[in-house]
Parts: sequence; structure tokens; C-alpha cells
Amino acid sequence: MKFDPVAIRAYTATTAVGRGHGALFDASRTRRSGLKRYEARRDFATDVEGPALDTWIGEVEGLQSIELPEPLARFDCRNNRLAWLGLQQDEFLAKARAAVARYGATRVAVIIGTSTSGIEQAESAYRARDAAGRLPESFSYPTTLNNFSAPALVAHAVGATGPTFAISTACSSSAKVFAAAARLMRADWIDAAIVGGVDSLCLTTLCGFSALELLSRDPCRPFDRARSGISIGEGAGFALLEARADAPAYLLGAGESSDAHHMSTPHPEGLGARLAMRGALETAGLAPEAVDYVNLHGTATRSNDPAEGRAVADLFGNTASSSTKGWFGHLLGAAGIVESIVTLLALEHAMLPGTLHTTDLDPDCPNTVLLDNETRDIEVALSNSFGFGGSNCSVIFGRENRTLS
Repeated sequence: MKFDPVAIRAYTATTAVGRGHGALFDASRTRRSGLKRYEARRDFATDVEGPALDTWIGEVEGLQSIELPEPLARFDCRNNRLAWLGLQQDEFLAKARAAVARYGATRVAVIIGTSTSGIEQAESAYRARDAAGRLPESFSYPTTLNNFSAPALVAHAVGATGPTFAISTACSSSAKVFAAAARLMRADWIDAAIVGGVDSLCLTTLCGFSALELLSRDPCRPFDRARSGISIGEGAGFALLEARADAPAYLLGAGESSDAHHMSTPHPEGLGARLAMRGALETAGLAPEAVDYVNLHGTATRSNDPAEGRAVADLFGNTASSSTKGWFGHLLGAAGIVESIVTLLALEHAMLPGTLHTTDLDPDCPNTVLLDNETRDIEVALSNSFGFGGSNCSVIFGRENRTLS
């Protein structure tokens, strides 16, 4: 079903390349990566030596020194510190509060994607168990580990009391927030939504992907013949959506699918990816030829890239595409929102980011992958996010002159 374009009034992103969308664009423009070699530690609150992993990570600097304001102190954990830091950038918090004042608290939703939430806090708590195995009294499950923790913090921070929930579908989590907000607007439950995603580094994630033999020993190289896996990162991103407003960019469509092929491997022919991309085109009322750029999920794993590449090539032909995970890593539950913001920056600044660290394209990936940045005006762009278990989402964004014509 085609839905009305949704105005994107503001957005922000905080990743390993810096705080705010200006830092993200500057890093993209200058091809400066934020990835660094992982140093063994017990957790990301202390630097005590822990498991040795030969990989690279995208770490947001300074999170240990972030303090939540007193009304939000009960939410204190690495993930929520990152969320709070992200809200401070690009005047986003003030703009979100202004929307709440404009529409009324009950008419503004908060929808946040996350996968591990505050699990780093739980890791520390389990190490601090007493002789009987009891967790320390200071550990608060509802306000840290619980996936609802981040949306609750954001709702408290902006003063919204409309529908508030988390989406946790692995790497598609914070792409699906756009689709969820559009549905609520179509049902006339809300007039605006603060959507976003936040995921932070933790040993559970790093050791888990290491056990799956999916971590790269070098900075990730999406679609490269010699790619060897992912680089895990952390980040936070937010967007302010309004149902009836003028804006430089609009959400035009969103498609979701579940191929249920395998718990950690995509369908080899990209079945779920095709369904999600076609769904996005249908809800936007667009033909594939209308899309000027595709921001790929592009994890740099052996199986994901060919599957996505085949699906993109079959649907969009030689349309320019690229993966931007070489800048800040794979942000898991925050990947969808941050890569959507990368796509919005491409629309705003007429610059398509190349695929960082990739030099030798894999012929098994037939899509047209940009290696170098390309300066070109574009009108419509699509961003892909595909998660474990085959949970997929594609979102389409467009500039003002296309959506209002």
C-alpha cells in the first residue's frame, strides 16, 4: 500500500568518526575511517585485560566520562550514555522537544532500534556476583539491560508520552523504526515520531561474532574478493519525522520481509532482500529506475555480499551502490538509522560515498559498487538493512522536488 511521504525534519548520528552528522559527512568526504585495532579488555567500562581478539572495532570515544542528568541517572549504562550523547548533537534534543510542544506529548511516538541494549552493564554485574551467585543490588535490569531502556530514556528526555517501544530484529532494527512510524501516522495515532537506534560495544557481541568466525582481522572490506568478515562498531542515530510538514527530505517508502532461511546466513539468492526492496518501491509508488543510489547492507562477510549483490543487480541493474561500514563498522541495532542518515547526507550534499578499504571487487557480486566518492545530484536513494534470521528492511528517501511533484 502506498503511503504519504513523511517529512524528515531533523537527524543526527554519533559514531566512531565523531559526534553529529557534520563529522559523519566530513569523514565520508575525506575518506577517514574511525576503525581501530581492538585492545583486549574485560569490559568497556574498564581496561583490565580480557579475551584477546584479532579484529578492528568502531569505538565512540569518551563514553566512560559521560554523565546522565539526575532525572535520568537510573538509566546509566554504556548504551544509554551513548544514546544521551547522540541526542545532544545537531540540536536534536531541542528540535525534538519543540515537536512535542507543537503537537502535544501524546501525539509524538518514540521508536528505538537496539539489539544488545545495556548488556555490557549485565556483563559487569555477573562478574560482581557474590558467593551465593546473587547479582549486585546496584544492577537494574529494567533501566539498563531491558531493550525498552533506550526508548524509555529518550521519551523521558524529550517529554513524549505517545506510543513508545523498542524494535529488536538484529541489524534491521533501526531501519524498521521508519516503517513503524509511518504506519502509526497512517492510522492517525500520531503526528510526529522520534525514531532512532543505539547499540554499544560489549564482549558478548565481539566474542559471539568471533565464535561464528565472522570477525575480520583487518578493517572490513565489503564486496572485496579478499573480504574476511565484519568490523563491529557502536553508534547512535535519531531522526525527527512529521506527518504533515515541509522538509528537505522525505521518507517515501519502506519494505520489510523475513526469508527465514537460516539463523545467521542470508538466502543465497537474496530472496528476503528482494522482497524488502520491492516492498519499499511499492509503498513509495516508484519504479526501480527512479532510484539513483543504493546504500548497501554490505557487511563484508563471505555470504552476505554476493546474496545482496545479486538481488540489487537484478532489481536495479547498474545503479550506483556502496557500503559505508568501512567508516564506523557494523553498528548492529543502530546500523539502519546511521546508514539511513548516510543516505540522507548523500541526498543533501550530492556526494555518493565510495566503499572504503575495498580495492578488488568480487566478480560474484554483480552489482555496481562505487570504490571512490562520486559527486552527483540525486533525487531518490534506498538504504538496505538485513538482520540475522532473515529479518530485512529497505527504506527509500527522496528530496523535496520529487516528493511534491
